[in-house]
Amino acid sequence: MTDQDTTTETEPRATTDTTVVSEPTSISELDSQSEVGLAGYNYAYLDEHTKREVRRSVLKAIAIPGHQVPFASREMPLARGWGTGGIQVSMSLLGPDDTFKVIDQGSDESVNAANIRRLAKATADVETTTDTTGASIIQTRHRIPEEVLTEDQILVLQVPTTDPLRRVDGSDAANRRRHAHKDYSKMWVALYENVVEWDEIQISARYPVMVNERYLMDPSPIPRWDTTKFNDADSLFLLAAGREARIYAVPPHTDVEPLAFEDRSFQVERFDDEQCHRCGSTDTYLTEVTDDDGVTRYACNDASFCEKRVTNPDLTKDHHLDTDDVAWGPKTPDPILTDGEAVVEMDGSDEPAKSDAAQGGEDA
Repeated sequence: MTDQDTTTETEPRATTDTTVVSEPTSISELDSQSEVGLAGYNYAYLDEHTKREVRRSVLKAIAIPGHQVPFASREMPLARGWGTGGIQVSMSLLGPDDTFKVIDQGSDESVNAANIRRLAKATADVETTTDTTGASIIQTRHRIPEEVLTEDQILVLQVPTTDPLRRVDGSDAANRRRHAHKDYSKMWVALYENVVEWDEIQISARYPVMVNERYLMDPSPIPRWDTTKFNDADSLFLLAAGREARIYAVPPHTDVEPLAFEDRSFQVERFDDEQCHRCGSTDTYLTEVTDDDGVTRYACNDASFCEKRVTNPDLTKDHHLDTDDVAWGPKTPDPILTDGEAVVEMDGSDEPAKSDAAQGGEDA
């Protein structure tokens, strides 16, 4: 036996540390770990390199309103298409002093919204809320809240499809060239053909808008009711798609105008003489529901605002602001919707064309 063999046998073997760090069981334990986040995770789940990269993409998107900025989308603890892009943006922006709200098609209590809210609470230890006016960062799927957003709030929208031109051409390379040259003639032709066939533009959600008179933008699958809320808003809108790895933004006080023709102005959903069966609202976006007896009713889609209206039926959408008559969607002063010109249908009547929502139009 050689000296080398003897040395190898007598040396102690290195041991592997298998100590498992237990998760906190109380708020005090969670607070003590605030510098590193929840045990086993980085603060706000994402690593710092990822968060910095997302923030850089967000800054570029803000600098070029409506432009789609690519970013390195990471794997998240849910399937792509269920808000992975929105989560990455929200987690990259959340700080200890933020209050986080999550909406899924108007509801705070859906499974997806509740799980995203719990993820932020567990990994970032931020306060969460269901009150729109009390949140600093709001992540939403397919809706913009009824209450007016302020300059201190950021709305993060989950986006499944980023490019509005994909409706008319499936080639992303060709569509990027069109954006670069501001060549949107193919979209205008598609809208014209829609009017010729149906006497109105049959797009119920993802209605294309022009941002800052430069970029055509997909506003995410929000109803037309919410589309005008982008225009000259006080808040910052961030739109993110994890599956397509794109981020784009609408900064505060940016001109956002839905595409329309001079003789076919932009129209929102109409709920002829209907009102919410819970709070009686007639100036909110309503959802048609059918109960077990087959009776059709309408309810406010924004559940949080509906609860407030149940308590105070006279509550306005800008009740938390010092100013009145804020332009925020339909039934409020809005230059896009109050041009003073009535839309004439093919039958010659003076009533505006009925909405896709009321007619069961195209579903995005």
